[in-house]
Amino acid sequence: MKKFYKLLYVFVISSICGYFIELIWTFVTKGIFVNHSAVVIGPFNFAYGICAVVFTILLEKYKNDSYLKVFILSFIGGSIVEYIMSLGMEIVLGFTAWDYSNMFLNLNGRICLLYSLFWGALGVLWIKILYPQIEKLLSKINDRIYKPAAVSITIFLILDIIFTVSAFIRASNADLGIPAKNSYEVFLDNTFNSKYLKNMFNNNWK
Repeated sequence: MKKFYKLLYVFVISSICGYFIELIWTFVTKGIFVNHSAVVIGPFNFAYGICAVVFTILLEKYKNDSYLKVFILSFIGGSIVEYIMSLGMEIVLGFTAWDYSNMFLNLNGRICLLYSLFWGALGVLWIKILYPQIEKLLSKINDRIYKPAAVSITIFLILDIIFTVSAFIRASNADLGIPAKNSYEVFLDNTFNSKYLKNMFNNNWK
C-alpha cells in the first residue's frame, strides 16, 4: 500500500512542477503567462503527473540501464499517455488543452515528434536524477503523517476534478441558455463560467 501512496506523492509533485514548467515555457517562447492546469483549483498539470507515474512504473527497474534505452522507453510511453489524455479530454470534456496540428510529424494534432522527443529526454531526467531525489524526500516524511496526508490529497483532487467537470457542464448549459437551477449553479455562473474556462484552457474549450 505504501507503494501506492508514494506514486500518489509522485503524481502530485510532478503535476505541480509540470504546471510551472509549462508556465515558464510559454512565457519564454510566447511572452505570455498561460494557465496549463487541468482543474479549476490549484496548479496541477495532470499530464506531467500521469507521465511521472507511468515513467516510475515503466522505468524504475531500468534506472541503471543505458540512457538510450531509457530515452526510447520514455519516448514511446510519454507519447502514448499524451495521446490518450488528449483523446480522453475531448471525449469527456469536449476540448483539448493542446493542438499540435501545425507541428512537424504530428499524429491527429495530439502528439508530435518535438514533444515526443521532449518526453524521451524528460524520462531520462526523471528516472536518473529527479525520482531518486523525490524518493529521498519522501523517506524523510514522518510515518504518522505519510498516509493521512496522502489520503487528504486524494480526497482534495477527487473533489477538484468533480468540481471542474461540473463547471464545464454548467458552462455548456449556460451557453445554451439554460438558467441556473440552484445557488451552486449561480455560483458557477459567476465564477467558473465559459469565459473563464475558455481563458483558462487557452480557448481550446468550446
